Amino acid sequence: MDRNRIRNVAIIAHVDHGKTTLVDGLLKQSHTFRDNQAEMSQTLIMDSGDQEHERGITITAKQTSVFYEGYKINIIDTPGHADFSGEVERTLNMADGVLLIVDAQEGPMPQTKFVLSKALALKLKPVVIINKIDKPAARIEEVKDEIADLFLELATDESQLNYPIYYAIAREGRAGKTTDLDSDLKVIFDSIINDIPAPTIDENEGKGAQLLVAALAADNYLGKYAIGKIFRGKLKKGETVKLLHTDFSSGSLSDSSDSSKNIISSQAKIERLFTYRGLGKEETPEAFAGDIVALTGIPKANIGDTIASGDNPEALPTIELEPPTLSIYIGPNTSPLKGQEGEFTTSRQIAERLERELETNIALKISPDGLGYKVSGRGELHLSVLIETMRREGYELEAGRPEVVYKIIDGVKSEPYESLTVEVETAYVGPVSQELGIRKAELKSTEITSSGTTRFTYEITTAALIGLRNNLLTATKGTVIMSSIPKGYRPVESKYKPERNGALIAFESGTSTAYALDAAQARGTLFIPPQVPVYQGMIVGLSNKKEDIDLNICREKQLTNMRTHASDGAIQLTPYTQLSLEQCLDFLLDDELLEVTPKSLRLRKRQLDPTKRKRENRY
Repeated sequence: MDRNRIRNVAIIAHVDHGKTTLVDGLLKQSHTFRDNQAEMSQTLIMDSGDQEHERGITITAKQTSVFYEGYKINIIDTPGHADFSGEVERTLNMADGVLLIVDAQEGPMPQTKFVLSKALALKLKPVVIINKIDKPAARIEEVKDEIADLFLELATDESQLNYPIYYAIAREGRAGKTTDLDSDLKVIFDSIINDIPAPTIDENEGKGAQLLVAALAADNYLGKYAIGKIFRGKLKKGETVKLLHTDFSSGSLSDSSDSSKNIISSQAKIERLFTYRGLGKEETPEAFAGDIVALTGIPKANIGDTIASGDNPEALPTIELEPPTLSIYIGPNTSPLKGQEGEFTTSRQIAERLERELETNIALKISPDGLGYKVSGRGELHLSVLIETMRREGYELEAGRPEVVYKIIDGVKSEPYESLTVEVETAYVGPVSQELGIRKAELKSTEITSSGTTRFTYEITTAALIGLRNNLLTATKGTVIMSSIPKGYRPVESKYKPERNGALIAFESGTSTAYALDAAQARGTLFIPPQVPVYQGMIVGLSNKKEDIDLNICREKQLTNMRTHASDGAIQLTPYTQLSLEQCLDFLLDDELLEVTPKSLRLRKRQLDPTKRKRENRY
């Protein structure tokens, strides 16, 4: 296809501003599906993963394409959560322009700034869409001014300040040049064709083809797919090519300290070549510069590699990523209940799974750590999604408390800090301010929004962010809106130590009983119900006091001939608190671990024996 009739566009925005919903409309209104296809009645079509449906967010970037008035539009749907910004960084390399979606009420948010800065740094043409203009508290003119200020701050040249603005209600599939919307998304299609440039390519075809691998996929029939944009020349089915791999030894399990790199070249053959059409792929004998393709036959391909042809193949610049900010210990389960609920339990099996994860989740770094591995990523959500994915695949493991990844800058130990935006109703300003004060967050600005809520902007260390979301959700009855983006590093002043009451700890192994739990619930909040297996050192609740309390929760009522009115009363247990995976990770202290199996989440002490544990704490 003529490259001048191809458009490669990425959809970028802050979380929940309507990216995936807009893609739904573009797919449906371009007649990608038949009128009787199931997709015509579905929403969030691009969010295909189970966790994406459950969490209501996009986790991995997706590629699709639509045809409109003789043009092929390759669309890249990117995540909006800062923890998955590695997905944005790797996929923007395939785009020539971006649709920046901004909520008409919230305006530009932290992730809006992050993704726009990445797009402008790559010289991508922006088109702004102010979405959700039907919100009662929409403040369209103010948001336009805020967007203009954002572009003034981030633009790398003057031409980037000239951007078109459109208005939309993506949920209804309507958009317009003014707030008086049309009945469809035609203006968005026209803008993509007229405002987004044709693909930028290297015209020097004599040097051979070049494709930068930006994504990977796999199926049981054809194996691994390498996905990317052709920057130069053309690729053919059956052609012999070179795979140019930039070796960063710091991303490997074998060596995490050496940051040196070198280009490794290997020969491969393109077995099948595909272009995108709708949600699927169609095979083609050849593909040309400017198009986004998927090819098979190169099983060693990794994200950031170059697939090249010609006598002197040249590697494209590899994808640059922001460094990880949090790490977590992941290792084989060592509890007394190990091996009972999982299919994959050994250190070797966990290592192989983490190695596979590195192929597609390029924002991760993994290195050996004792019996297990230190896994570093962008944030709590980034790491917890990995753990939940492994859990659903049948892996049994244990995880430690998330820790900050420090850096030595000019000989000074430095820690990452972030810009945090918190929006709450006026009634909860006090609890939110108190919680952030405890965490030594620095208040930068305060404003009252048009909807009557209060929006705070803080600077806070990444260490102090751990567990903050759950605490604020509890303090505000689930109404808080918060987001953060990395801002840089600064010298460590004092290590943040989380404050928490002590734990209720099982003193004996066995099965929990209602009789014992009835007595235990007066000591604190319980995390388990009756009739579940427990072991010595397992955490069964949160104490009302600062110190840990060891309890026998397997004790049964003694049966005697003595009958009293008090002892014969029915046991009334308070409903136990069932913690999610993220809540469990936030609960942990340094001397605690989380046991993760396909069926259970169990909190425990590292040292299970109470006598040894007290001796260790004493010294």
